Amino acid sequence: MAMQTIDIDLNRVEGDLEFQLDVEEGVVVDARCIGVMYRGFEQILIGRTPRDAVVITPRVCGICGTAHMYSGVLALEQIWQVPVPPNATRIRNLCLMAETIQSDLRQTFLMFTVDFCNPSYQKKAFFDEALTVFEPFKGKCHLEALEYSKKILEVVAIFGGQWPHSSYMLPGGVVTEPTTRRIIECTDLVDQLIRWYERSIIGCSLSHFLSLTTADDFFSWLEEKPEHSQSAIGYLTRISRELGLHEIGLGAPNMISYGAYCIPEQWLPPYTAPQHLVESGFYNAATQSIETLDHQKINEHVRHSWYYPYEGGLHPWQGETIPDYIPSSDRYTWTKAPRYEEKVTQTGPMAELLIGRNPLTTSLYSKENGNTWLRQFTRIYRVGENLLRMHKTLMDLAKYTNDPHYEHPPENSEVDGAGFGLIQAARGSLGHWIKIKNGVIEKYQIVTPTAWNASPKDSIGQRGHWEESVIGLPLQDPDNPLEIGHVVRSHDPCLVCTVHLLPTGKRITYGL
Repeated sequence: MAMQTIDIDLNRVEGDLEFQLDVEEGVVVDARCIGVMYRGFEQILIGRTPRDAVVITPRVCGICGTAHMYSGVLALEQIWQVPVPPNATRIRNLCLMAETIQSDLRQTFLMFTVDFCNPSYQKKAFFDEALTVFEPFKGKCHLEALEYSKKILEVVAIFGGQWPHSSYMLPGGVVTEPTTRRIIECTDLVDQLIRWYERSIIGCSLSHFLSLTTADDFFSWLEEKPEHSQSAIGYLTRISRELGLHEIGLGAPNMISYGAYCIPEQWLPPYTAPQHLVESGFYNAATQSIETLDHQKINEHVRHSWYYPYEGGLHPWQGETIPDYIPSSDRYTWTKAPRYEEKVTQTGPMAELLIGRNPLTTSLYSKENGNTWLRQFTRIYRVGENLLRMHKTLMDLAKYTNDPHYEHPPENSEVDGAGFGLIQAARGSLGHWIKIKNGVIEKYQIVTPTAWNASPKDSIGQRGHWEESVIGLPLQDPDNPLEIGHVVRSHDPCLVCTVHLLPTGKRITYGL
């Protein structure tokens, strides 16, 4: 059979995403991941006062604005050596956890599990159950995810005034104090989410579920009671494994995590080695070891992107984002190609939990590697962990209600310099790198989680993680490539936040 090239407009993702696949005898033999829109935030920031970054960058994304604001403010605090009260870090963490939970819930039940309801699966034994639980705007989990993902965002509104595109963080802290009333309101919201998570998502107590530490523990638990197997995570696991999702979508074995949530008492000058509630690091697949993270080992390639070319890869402090749209056979995307030590690397909840040494994730990964099901499982598992962290954070705020939430930067502290802010956003590792000269922004570079995952080939021809994850994938029906949707959507893609489809010819528009 001759090789066939198919173009896919993949919907039910955040932003614009096209995939171009070369298929031979029903198997993907090459892939090009295409980000089809340029927005230019990094260019917009050049020449502006540095504080503008904390207001402008939350507009990068309509889902993870808190994460961008957090990254931006960390970078400025590092340059200016501004002290930050622990309560400010607690509030920042609390709001980032809330935003991460809403993204994890929406991605799981509004984006990923919807594929189980595709008409192509109507002869599968699970199909009627899938409709009952996951059908858009009818299924139990779909409807509940809409309700509870909205509810948890009220935490951000309580401290930030609005969501998305809040502007409550600034160098030195946050603008809203943790009053008793605010803490009580947020605690009630978190408690509601915990009760729903226990009732619908896991079918048992949160403490019992998080006590599972091995793959054998988890699969035994799944069959232990009907409440477990008929929970959302039970349906997700059983359907995924019936479809073989635990055997596909491995992609790049290397992983990166910037560390989740600054430890409040330790985010202080000189900011040389900040510690996190969930450890940062780089998982080196060749040595099967977790190495200390070094941001200087990160660079970005543009050899196959629509940017003004430069040789090899450049660290974000040296990198450029100058659009240079020239259609050609080997330049095909607006996404750059980030690399760590020139290695293709993936990021996301699975990387976060593996590098953070979560025992259940480590055991499941050791058993089956980083597959599509595990990538999705860790995302919904992380919701439970973050709910507990939110509860503890609120208890800590209650202990220190009268402590400051903002410390005005010392006089003449706003100096020129270079800094970076690294955090774990909902989709993975997010970094902002900034250079200030003559009191204004000289250079600003943002490396998003999806840039790591959706990167094109780099200067030496290495495919990006998503591209690599679909190579060798058999397609049952090239006109309805469900397998591609399962693999790519398991990463919670987020390219840009404007239109969802940008057709450039006759293509397959895949999704319900």
